[in-house]
Amino acid sequence: MKKISILGAGPAGLTAANELLKDSKEKYEITILEESRSIGGISQTVRYNGNRMDIGGHRFFSKSDEIMNWWKELMPLQGKDAFDDKLLGREKPLSKGGPDPEKEDVVMLVRDRVSRIYYRKHFFDYPVTMSASTIKNMGFFTTMAAGFSYLKAIIFKKKETSLENFYINRFGKKLYSMFFEGYTEKLWGRHPREISADWGSQRVKGLSIRAVLKDMFSKLFGGKKKKNKKKVETSLIEQFWYPKYGPGQLWELAAKRACDKGANLIKGCKVKNVVCKGGKITSVVCDTNDGEKTFTGDVFISSMPVRDLVMGMTGDKPSQEMVDIAEGLPYRDFVTVGLLVSKLDLENKTKIKTLGNIVPDCWIYVQDTGVKLGRIQIFNNWSPYMVQDPENTVWIGLEYFCSEGDEFWSMSDEDCIKMAVGELESMGIIKADEVIDSHRERVKKAYPAYFDTYAHMDKLISCLDGYDNLYCVGRNGQHRYNNMDHSMLTAIRAAQAIKDGSASKHDIWNVNTEKEYHETKS
Repeated sequence: MKKISILGAGPAGLTAANELLKDSKEKYEITILEESRSIGGISQTVRYNGNRMDIGGHRFFSKSDEIMNWWKELMPLQGKDAFDDKLLGREKPLSKGGPDPEKEDVVMLVRDRVSRIYYRKHFFDYPVTMSASTIKNMGFFTTMAAGFSYLKAIIFKKKETSLENFYINRFGKKLYSMFFEGYTEKLWGRHPREISADWGSQRVKGLSIRAVLKDMFSKLFGGKKKKNKKKVETSLIEQFWYPKYGPGQLWELAAKRACDKGANLIKGCKVKNVVCKGGKITSVVCDTNDGEKTFTGDVFISSMPVRDLVMGMTGDKPSQEMVDIAEGLPYRDFVTVGLLVSKLDLENKTKIKTLGNIVPDCWIYVQDTGVKLGRIQIFNNWSPYMVQDPENTVWIGLEYFCSEGDEFWSMSDEDCIKMAVGELESMGIIKADEVIDSHRERVKKAYPAYFDTYAHMDKLISCLDGYDNLYCVGRNGQHRYNNMDHSMLTAIRAAQAIKDGSASKHDIWNVNTEKEYHETKS
């Protein structure tokens, strides 16, 4: 029986465990080592005083039918209307014979995707479109400047040596300066000119004003029949799936299923050292609640941050050059402030019906550079079951990007929440006396970043692949800004390679490198 140690109980680690335990001729002894006390990594759901927080927001949508079926098999699609849809008379596609979310908990909801930009107290489409409302909000002269700027960008293409040039080529300098420059610097703590264009190619493949206009005119003149036949940019897809109680619910079910099939899940187990010998990983040494423990294995699947993995290697460890590359890999950390409020001081000017007539957005992107706030989640709109009283309260998550140990990260809960409330007041979104409850969550290494030693990542990949029994999966395991479905696919490919006895890891690293936008679906 092969002993397999999986480092991390996030989407990648739990997918790998389930795949290895499914339809396998060989028996595996699987141990999952998780540093935290939670399941799902950044895809966890945090419970607080009867309300639930989704860390970062997770739309369940993939261009991979393999992943869509994986989710649906674990959590079947709703067969009856959800609480808010029923009250408001909103129609959703229902699955024949599917569970009723009002009576059953293990159910995947179909939700409307609404995300907008909030800039200078106006809402703009996300991504930016040259619609009538955009022109009205920007004003005639700014719109003209944006148009001429875009035409200039078409004629005089910049060499894409940075994320700044990547955006300018697709949107023109005017729109870049309004909607991308400041937000990107908030997110990464670096100016876009310092960031590799690789990040843009991973996150906005195929997206540009040209793509947006093409989609807009197709909707206007193509009709509904044609819309379903063409490829649509993910940013413009109008619906997605979502677990009744948030993404963590699905991953808790995945963890239970793996454990029911024999996997051993150990929480509060921090990998301290990775012992290497003869071109293989032989064991990992962990700090646990019961002291230091060593876990041996024939195979190791790592979703832990690449930097921590390499820095923890002992014995036949990588060269100093590889250690230096790993040590220099940057990350961006994340803070969410949850606020329960009696109402939002934002008028719903859309035609979308909502409980309490709140704005219908799942996310609101905050481009204004006068506040540190990067994004707002409205949990009521993700799922009404995330909120204890969705008819009379609004539960929001304020997302901040920072670096572990910096001034913002180190703030007390009280000071951080006070600052967050103050920023929302200054933006005209709430008043302080409307806040009923609050909570803060901090997440380390939420975003692997594409600058500093990332330029030498290929060398590090070759080095890690040299350890025969080591498979790197997931967002942090590959230091790649993967979405949840991509993290799962890396784990599925790793599990298949282990089952087949394949020495090649090409398919694992090749996930999310295709030229076509990674969430486009026909």
